[in-house]
Amino acid sequence: MGKKKQKAGPGGTPATVALTDAGTDFTVHAYEHDPSAASYGEEAARAMGVEPERVFKTLLAEVDGALTVAIVPVAGSLDLKALAAAVGGKRAVMADPTVAERTTGYVRGGISPLGQRRRLQTVLDASASSYGTVCVSAGRRGLEVELAPTDLATLTGAVLAPIGRA
Repeated sequence: MGKKKQKAGPGGTPATVALTDAGTDFTVHAYEHDPSAASYGEEAARAMGVEPERVFKTLLAEVDGALTVAIVPVAGSLDLKALAAAVGGKRAVMADPTVAERTTGYVRGGISPLGQRRRLQTVLDASASSYGTVCVSAGRRGLEVELAPTDLATLTGAVLAPIGRA
């Protein structure tokens, strides 16, 4: 990644603005989004030439009725029981997509864990710590940010836990 700090610029998203305001080192990766892509995350990994295990998707679930952000590799899926356990809950279900969009301020396929309208309890899959950098949505389809997983955890207030399934 070259440890260069980028400015959000006039076309910045709430995610890139949050990263810039925090003084975090990050790299923006833009690619042409294909609306017919079956998986936004796998499309991003292919377009950027990054292994899917380093590209993370942002999902919203309800844990005992409370919205919770889960950040897991696009190469796998979210283990709802593990997510509930990671936050001391009993039961987790995927959040309604409309609620996820309204709560975060982002559209599905472009939900970033950064710069959301309000801060939600967040869990980052523990596999992120295996990499020097990871990629997450920058807040719109076709735009990703690459940053250190420790920075991602710090900025989102995330706990690390094994919540992803291969």
